[in-house]
Amino acid sequence: MTRHIITSYIMTMVTNIKKSPVALAILCFLIEEPMHPYRMQQLIKEREKDEVINVRHRASIYQTIERLHRDKAIAIQGKKKNEGRPDLVVYEITDLGHEAAYTWIREMISTPAQEFLEFPAAVSFLALLTPEDVALLFKQRVNALENTLARLKDQFQKGVTLRLPRLFLLESEYQQAVLEAEIGWIQSVIVDIEARSLTWSMEELRKRNESIDNRLDEKEIE
Repeated sequence: MTRHIITSYIMTMVTNIKKSPVALAILCFLIEEPMHPYRMQQLIKEREKDEVINVRHRASIYQTIERLHRDKAIAIQGKKKNEGRPDLVVYEITDLGHEAAYTWIREMISTPAQEFLEFPAAVSFLALLTPEDVALLFKQRVNALENTLARLKDQFQKGVTLRLPRLFLLESEYQQAVLEAEIGWIQSVIVDIEARSLTWSMEELRKRNESIDNRLDEKEIE
């Protein structure tokens, strides 16, 4: 009974810690060994985690570390001398942080998150543009995605050449599969627009909306 109460308390504490890809990366690095924030930044680049974790702003790492420290997921182990510069603060993971990392990994893998991405949001308002504009913009997106895909394939091949275990290449495999699927879908829409099997105009949409409004008004009168 006591063990159950302790486990429930720990899980409640884990729930109170803000989950994010950056926070997960920090906790996972600290599971490996205690380290300072600068070393974490190096590992993110060395291991190409910046392809799947948004760390464009250096401040995001430090802000996340401060939050994890405040929430007692990590603790300060000590300081490391840094020639001619302020000492580097070395962090270590706590039992709570260890539990949070494993809980998050399991949740992120098993449960699809409702992610509100920019692209689907913009696609939901394509009617404001002409089909010709959309086709042109989609072609630009395909070009950008193909460049990203080529870079990922190059990085993947380097990993294969270095004989890295497939386990460490799975995230790259996933990214490539997602990009290839998106490129394929966008190209199919472009084909339909250019074949005029998918077309629209603001005038047609306004008429359609007026028709729907009229039917709704008639139902209210009834």
